[in-house]
Amino acid sequence: MCTGKENDANDAENRDEADSAGGNGDCLRDSLRLSMVPGVGPRIRQSLLERFGSPDEVFAASAGELREVSGVGPKLAHHILTAREMLDVEREIGVCRDNGIEIITDSDDKFPSILREIHDPPSVLFLRGELKEQDAMAVGIVGTRHATQYGLRQARRLAGSLARAGVTVVSGLARGVDAAAHRGALEAGGRTIGVLASGVLNIYPPEHDELAEEITASGALVSETPPNTQPMAGMFPQRNRLISGLSLGVIIVEAAKRSGALITARLAGEQGREVFAVPGHVDSRTSQGCHQLLRDGAKLVETIDDVLEELGPLADAAGGEETPEVRHPAELMLNDMEQQVLSAIKSEATTIDEIVAASGVPVHRVLSTISVLEMRRLVRRLSGTTVARK
Repeated sequence: MCTGKENDANDAENRDEADSAGGNGDCLRDSLRLSMVPGVGPRIRQSLLERFGSPDEVFAASAGELREVSGVGPKLAHHILTAREMLDVEREIGVCRDNGIEIITDSDDKFPSILREIHDPPSVLFLRGELKEQDAMAVGIVGTRHATQYGLRQARRLAGSLARAGVTVVSGLARGVDAAAHRGALEAGGRTIGVLASGVLNIYPPEHDELAEEITASGALVSETPPNTQPMAGMFPQRNRLISGLSLGVIIVEAAKRSGALITARLAGEQGREVFAVPGHVDSRTSQGCHQLLRDGAKLVETIDDVLEELGPLADAAGGEETPEVRHPAELMLNDMEQQVLSAIKSEATTIDEIVAASGVPVHRVLSTISVLEMRRLVRRLSGTTVARK
């Protein structure tokens, strides 16, 4: 997204600060500056970049050229033209440096590849904690802030089960279901990501400050707004697209008919993510949204098996140096022998004899295990004696 042109007369010290916060100096500055311009949301930013190619070229454009872009009127064009004088990018970079916050631009290798798939990705992420390769295998859990004890229990149970299976749990740090999901993942010793509508130094709600610290230690806090940004009503739906965007699928635990969790479900569907819903009590107002989702085709969830079986293959294999490569979430449900047999099957045609030799599993057990792997859509049979991994 950056051309590498030198647009700012910043001194070497400031450039070093930008580099240490994340990205290269000028590229990061222009991306950060564009994200801070009042009125430039994800969609207008996309339109600007489609027209001009990079943030530095946006700032080099004339007022007339800017107004040729859909959604850019005289006022917004003025904000863009005066951004270099009016927006203190150096201050934000300094705040990030002083508080251990990483700035990741969409041109950075660390930027989550799954987020690049959505039609309105953020240009910049502010990060407390750490994103890992295994976070490519993540599931969102969201729901009402006014959760019942039943809803809190289900959110905690499902999040804990996902975490124990090696899945990262994504939620929004809100009261109710979101907080229960984060706590369930943490209690299980797993990873969880909190996506904020405020800045990562301005925790909302404030009573979740301690929970936010725990999440930072076992995952990450993420926001697309500068660290000290106050939460505003319009930022929560925008935040919800990041929860679904970072996830392979989203589970709605409890939601009233007009719950914000239903916005996340709609966004997940638009982004091509799977939508799951937990059934609730028929006489509970907080179950009405979930039951409507189920009527509309969401997948019913009782256990995490319902989730893992439904999720398709990963675009990129997940896992790190200490964990085996996982190409499909359903692999997390395999027992040791099933995993052994699957690991012996290649992407190209693999004979039964080769699988027996590589896995050390007797032939009769290899044959029965292949049938299980077929049912779970992890392998395909090419002939009577050969199979291949999907």
